[in-house]
Amino acid sequence: MNQKRALISVSNKEGISEFAQSLQAHGIEIISTGGTQKLLKENGVDVRGISDITDFPEILDGRVKTLHPAVHAGLLAIRDHEAHQKQLENLHIGMIDYVVVNLYPFKETISNPDVTFADAIENIDIGGPTMLRSAAKNHRDVTVVVDPKDYKKVISELDAHGEVSTEVKKEFAAKVFRHTAHYDALIAQYLTREINHKSPETLTITYEKRQDLRYGENPHQSATFYQETLPVASSIASAKQWNGKELSYNNIHDADAALSMVKEFKKPAVVAVKHMNPCGVGVGETVEQAYDRAYEADSKSIFGGIIATNREIDESAALKMKEIFLEIIIAPSFTEEALKVLTSKKNLRLLTIEQAENQEIRQKLTSVHGGLLVQDEDMYSFDDATISIPTKRGPTDEEWNDLKLAWQVVKHVKSNAILLAKDQMTIGVGAGQMNRVGAAEIAIEQAGEKAKGASLASDAFFPMDDTVEAAAKAGITAIIQPGGSIRDEDSIKKCDEYGIAMVFTGVRHFKH
Repeated sequence: MNQKRALISVSNKEGISEFAQSLQAHGIEIISTGGTQKLLKENGVDVRGISDITDFPEILDGRVKTLHPAVHAGLLAIRDHEAHQKQLENLHIGMIDYVVVNLYPFKETISNPDVTFADAIENIDIGGPTMLRSAAKNHRDVTVVVDPKDYKKVISELDAHGEVSTEVKKEFAAKVFRHTAHYDALIAQYLTREINHKSPETLTITYEKRQDLRYGENPHQSATFYQETLPVASSIASAKQWNGKELSYNNIHDADAALSMVKEFKKPAVVAVKHMNPCGVGVGETVEQAYDRAYEADSKSIFGGIIATNREIDESAALKMKEIFLEIIIAPSFTEEALKVLTSKKNLRLLTIEQAENQEIRQKLTSVHGGLLVQDEDMYSFDDATISIPTKRGPTDEEWNDLKLAWQVVKHVKSNAILLAKDQMTIGVGAGQMNRVGAAEIAIEQAGEKAKGASLASDAFFPMDDTVEAAAKAGITAIIQPGGSIRDEDSIKKCDEYGIAMVFTGVRHFKH
């Protein structure tokens, strides 16, 4: 019986010396390359260099060392294929039965903000993926290991059976192709972004598993949370959790919505979210004042909700937040005193998330049956808008403040959306309605008497003047909307009739 051979060439050298020693103890000959070979020798492993097998030197600064028939024929030859075995015998090529390879650290390289393009390219592995693919293709005969976590499993198989089972080999092969696909996808993403190609002919994306979730939107649905391979600052995926149970599928969705909303504000702000929609938003001079306003905006709906703020939470704000049942509190940080207050509620999830001031426009992915929709995130701000005032009266300073707040929040409300604001807080939200006046009626009903003197924001234009009519009857004094309807003049006349100031922004904010 021919002696089994293992080819080891790893970038991540965690546990590799011990693994090689264990393989050697099972009578497996070790072949290796470069730095891995040096490390193994230093740790007492009897190892042969790859050049001893190929009878060819490593060249081009190590760029070419395993790309050789003596390696790949030894990997791809089918053991019970008589012609294959005869060819190997005639060419004096030995078989390779184990491949232990992990790849150049491309991810780690491009994670460095100071990385150069040349450094990134130099860290694209060629020989490693080629060996992995060859071995994985022939996994019936070759055991291929790409993950250091699997070393223990290989040794357990050898201890128990003297060889690795077919089932485990197939499992490892599947992991290899996931690994190389992930590696290649990351390279494709990097190069595509480098040339700023926003709509390539094929979309190659890759994510890494963060956690299995208890269930999805409902208990009968399974779910998993994946995050981008290169961590995105100021995202739920990069959050640090300080307290409470693991996040659920719905928690993650709602927390992401809350974080997106609170990023809109420069002054201290608190956003309360239920089922992806804002139920209360407040802005103030302090987090405590902003929270008071967010709570007052809808003290009923905030119960069991998620809140996010853009400032550190101190003890005084924490004491108020503790008084009601909240699922999650998101902040850039908590004072020690605030943490002591809030962690006394063992199930309350506390998340800290870096909130970067200048967010780049990223692409948003939405799955549909059989496909994927890709669009830029809606980062359009009030400063970007082309403001015009078509009515006889323009907004007062107080109305301007409330109009801006309403417009910042309404774009995060499910369409059709109408939002009312007054005194730097939301007072009514009409979300997800099939017609615009219906959304306005819901927001107005929620606001009640507070609607008098309030400002109204609409995520899209008014197709007719009925929304203005409803607003006027409720005592609303200012409106902000995109404009652009063929019947804009009807709405303008209706505003002038009631002395309402109306602002056109020139941009729609649908959110489906």
